[in-house]
Amino acid sequence: MRKWGSACLAGLLLMLTLSACTSGNAANNDVVQLEFFQNKPEAKASFDELVAKFNEQHPNIVVTQVNPPDAETVLKTRVVKNDVPDIIGLGATDTYSLLAQSGIFLNLTGDPLLQKVEPKYVQMLNDVTGMQEVTGVPFALNASGVIYNKDIFQKLGLSVPKTWDELIATAKKAKAGGTIPFYFTYKDDWQTNLPFNDMGGSLVGIDFYKERRENQTTFQAAYQEVAKKQLELLNYGHNDNFGKNYADGNRAFGNGEAAMYIQGSWAISEIRKVNPDINLGFFPLPASDDESQNKLTAGVDTLLTISSQTKHPEEAKQFIAFLLEPANSQQYIDQQNLFSAVDGVQQKDESVSGLLPYFEQGKIVDFVDHYIPSAVQLNPTVQAFLQNKDINGFLSTLDKEWDKVAARRAS
Repeated sequence: MRKWGSACLAGLLLMLTLSACTSGNAANNDVVQLEFFQNKPEAKASFDELVAKFNEQHPNIVVTQVNPPDAETVLKTRVVKNDVPDIIGLGATDTYSLLAQSGIFLNLTGDPLLQKVEPKYVQMLNDVTGMQEVTGVPFALNASGVIYNKDIFQKLGLSVPKTWDELIATAKKAKAGGTIPFYFTYKDDWQTNLPFNDMGGSLVGIDFYKERRENQTTFQAAYQEVAKKQLELLNYGHNDNFGKNYADGNRAFGNGEAAMYIQGSWAISEIRKVNPDINLGFFPLPASDDESQNKLTAGVDTLLTISSQTKHPEEAKQFIAFLLEPANSQQYIDQQNLFSAVDGVQQKDESVSGLLPYFEQGKIVDFVDHYIPSAVQLNPTVQAFLQNKDINGFLSTLDKEWDKVAARRAS
């Protein structure tokens, strides 16, 4: 009897254990697992906070952030392997355009999520892709222009320039006052592209790229003024424009070594790491002498997409809706020194207050390099041009590389 009882007891315990495991698995199966893949390493900590907050509020959904080095290359590899993350955050660039046209993103045209964001930023996505369908939700924007040291401006009696001639006059006054006018960091080729973006948007515009796709125009015909003015800016740099990189520039500017810094809003937090008390301002680079023609360069820094293959589209939309809530959007742009695509959410940092009227009045233009295929190798091409100063060779190279990429994509 004792042996039989022990056997029964052991059997009962085994049944209870199996039952508990089965119940646990059933419970786990009720929890939706979502992968959130995003391409900005500097934003990982900010998104970690928001993901943790979402997971706490949604016990039946677990979002996991993935942010690998060289994220866009990793993403393209995963797409080829048919392993597309549930939710993807990336910029509104040529990479997004190619992926959108391949059909890997959920069609969000008419989705209520889009009602929470400014329509003009949704239009930017359509312009980049050339598609009528909307496959992403704009979340955050960045801006490019001229960061300036307010204390240096006050000391030298400088005012914020509104036209190209005023910008050059300001640079000359700074130079005469013994201050470096612009701190260039052209050891990094992507830095050489910043003035190209700012001036290309105002002087040439985005419609150029639609026409270029249809072979109705060329860089040689449209970008002469941009190239000449970018060369002119080099006269007002320092003695080692091609020997300093982005980190060097942030450090030097933070230490008050220059009056102006042609840069993006993303640099503000880096400059403040060097000097938390620095008195910064920001204005659009005025490329034209017609003040009404000058616009702020601003584009979609992060958009949110959903895989067309995800098994949980509704839960993915819940996560995006959470990110779009005003408090969460505000938290993100405050931490990242960005601007919100969410209607009614504003960046309140004093350093960028001068840019707000441009957003409010719609006087913004997208980054022109968002429309240039990455295979064109724009950054090293601009860098080489600024060193050899061959304008026709530079623009001819852009046209040739554009045509090569277009021919490959058409075949």
